[in-house]
Parts: sequence; C-alpha cells; structure tokens
Amino acid sequence: MATIYKEFIVEADAARVWDALRDFNAVHVRLAPGFLTGCTIDAEGARVLTFANGLVAREVPVGIDDTHRRLGYTVAGGKASHHHASAQVFTEGPGRSRFVWITDVLPDAMAAYVEPMMVQGAAAMKAALEGRTA
Repeated sequence: MATIYKEFIVEADAARVWDALRDFNAVHVRLAPGFLTGCTIDAEGARVLTFANGLVAREVPVGIDDTHRRLGYTVAGGKASHHHASAQVFTEGPGRSRFVWITDVLPDAMAAYVEPMMVQGAAAMKAALEGRTA
C-alpha cells in the first residue's frame, strides 16, 4: 500500500483551522476553494466532490474526532481498490497550526496520480485557511 504524507504550517489558529476542516459538507467553500469546484451530499451522507480538473469523487466520512481535531474519510468507487485518508490539525503556537494529511491507496501505482493532487489540494487549503487565494 502506498502512503502519501503532506504536512504544512498554517498561519491561523488551530481552532479556526479545525472548524473549517470538520465542516465536511462545505469543503469546497471553506477548505479548498478553487481546487474543488463543487460538493453535493448524497442520500447516504457521502460528499460527491468535483475537482477543478474535472475529476468527481465520492468521499464517505469515517470519523470526526473533535478532541484530537482529526477527520477520516474513504473514497468509494473510482480506480483505487482502497483509498483512505485522514487530516489532523495541531496547535503550533499562538495563531499558528500544523496540518497533517495522510492518504493510503491501493494499488501502489495510484500514488503517482493521487500525490500531485494532494500537493495542489494542500496549497489551496493553506491559502484558503490563511485568507489568501492559491
């Protein structure tokens, strides 16, 4: 299984970053605008995301842990036989936080496709969380 790990510093309070991350249904507005162009919620509570490159993915929430500021989700359908991700926010000092995003994917070859998207997504998230545009 390939594991893709992205970590970045956000010049924003961890509570504010967590509030945006945990808002599962507004990810396209609050967390990664521009990278994501749409989000609808299906009858089972999964979010169906449209990415700027035209990709559509269905993400099912696995858990939202307010105590540890951690969110987990899995991608259902698509080309990967397994795709699970989590994101977690840590306090890094006053007005500063650390965002850790980890994705496990099978087959391993899917990492070559997922990793560049995570780079773009991380840049969009950092910009949005800091009140800038990517």
